[in-house]
Amino acid sequence: MTTAAAYADYGPKLKGLLAGRIVTDFARPDRALDEITAFARRRGVGAVLTVNEYLTELAAHLCAELGVPGNAPDRAGAARDKAAMAKAFTAAGTRAPHTVPVRSDAELRAALADPRVGFPCVVKPRSGAGSAGITVVSDPADASAAADGAREVVGPYGSDGGDSGVLVQAYVAGTEYSVESFTQNGDTTHLAVTRKQVTGGAQRVETGHTLPVSLPPTVEAAVYREVEAAIRATGIRHGASHTEVIVSGDGCMVIEIGARLGAGQIGVLIQHALGIDMWAALLDVALGRPAALAPSARGYAAVRFVTSPHTGRLTSLYGFPRTGPGVPFVRWRVAIGGLVREPGANVHRLGSFVVTGLDAGEVEERADVLLRRVRIHVEAVPENTGQVRPASTSAIAP
Repeated sequence: MTTAAAYADYGPKLKGLLAGRIVTDFARPDRALDEITAFARRRGVGAVLTVNEYLTELAAHLCAELGVPGNAPDRAGAARDKAAMAKAFTAAGTRAPHTVPVRSDAELRAALADPRVGFPCVVKPRSGAGSAGITVVSDPADASAAADGAREVVGPYGSDGGDSGVLVQAYVAGTEYSVESFTQNGDTTHLAVTRKQVTGGAQRVETGHTLPVSLPPTVEAAVYREVEAAIRATGIRHGASHTEVIVSGDGCMVIEIGARLGAGQIGVLIQHALGIDMWAALLDVALGRPAALAPSARGYAAVRFVTSPHTGRLTSLYGFPRTGPGVPFVRWRVAIGGLVREPGANVHRLGSFVVTGLDAGEVEERADVLLRRVRIHVEAVPENTGQVRPASTSAIAP
């Protein structure tokens, strides 16, 4: 039986899927912790897990209250609050870019003048996800607007704690990867290294993932060493982690870590390429059972995301793949007639598809060929966009 803590704003359909639930206010974490703990004890709950990044700290405290496998509650906030994360990395000796929290224009100017930051640099929200509010700043004149954009990012449930602080971070050039890992009883297993495709320019949005990627042995060892340091620094003891790194000639730098499964269909990629059921493994770890993390397949998988060239109304879509051999997963998120925008965060991606196969090069090539076949037309709309009405997805052509 599945029981869950539900947010008051969740719809009736979602709530109805749960065998048992408690409605609480995640925006008040202390109260939510007390209410969920009491509910869990009444129901005899023996495991706690979440796939929601914004609730990982609450989950760690709940696990501690119930005495079930979970992450260290005193360090779990460092996997969500990026200022705390930077401090934890420094204390643990994890190689990470120099990061300065700022809350005023004066602090912003001081951070930009810090030789450990330099230009280009990255301005990002203290609490956020999915690349929202992140700007690569190449000119000091653009920094103030970037900071204002970061402050506008508000997570669900008041997850920023009312703090609109932002971070200024040294820019790290190199190839972007993520490492998908599971930790159980403090022992970490790395499932795959994922190569990222990312847009250029001031806003960086992920447009594709490919896994597993084979790195030279010395590079792989360096990556895993830094990732494990980040896992320890943020108190991840039981569960999944998704660590973003950049590899260059200077070695590996850890950019961020999340105490969760990788998003952007990474779980789907691992399931199809390696035969590992990430969601079953997550449940096993939460229950204190040995998780099945050994690959049962030796394939490759890639996901590509479709984005809009500019803001407007989607009027047509052609060539979007359908599921079939070697294309096990397809998702389109916007109806014809719906509003779209040029990507400024991962949430602005319009759709995605997964390609699988036994040869890494062929999988990459086929994914890119299919992406080039997609044709979308976006019509500019007047500022009063409320007049635009979504239409049916039946207008989408194959």
